[in-house]
Amino acid sequence: MEGTPTANEAQVTSYRAEASSSSAAATSSRRAAAQAKAIADNCDPFRDTTGPAVTRYNEFVDAHDANAPDYAAKRDTAANTIEDAARTVETRVQEAGEALPPDLAQKLTDYVNAARELAAQARVMTYTSPVAALNDASKKVNDALNAVRDACPAR
Repeated sequence: MEGTPTANEAQVTSYRAEASSSSAAATSSRRAAAQAKAIADNCDPFRDTTGPAVTRYNEFVDAHDANAPDYAAKRDTAANTIEDAARTVETRVQEAGEALPPDLAQKLTDYVNAARELAAQARVMTYTSPVAALNDASKKVNDALNAVRDACPAR
């Protein structure tokens, strides 16, 4: 057989396009899987992480309103539980990194900041303290909790 072998340029171009498309699809699929995992890792445990903080805070408010003798202990427990929840949420956001959609990451970060502010306000409360700053901080936490819950997929 004589002649010089040559590539069919149409086939070469088609192959390259298919290979590139396949690679892009695989990359996109990996990104989507990482994002789904990041969302699940942050959203699925969110209620379980923040629920005890809400419960302890409500117990503190009830004790404060009733001038209960265990008021200070409930205040400190509430502040600690709120801070623990904030720390846990913050750690999960950091671990997810760029895989977490930026809007969800921001909502979670807003919760962390609001929770820390609420814990700080709770810590300075006494029986005679004005409650406006505490109420404002509590509203910010509630708004942040609702924003995250609304942004997360339903379980």
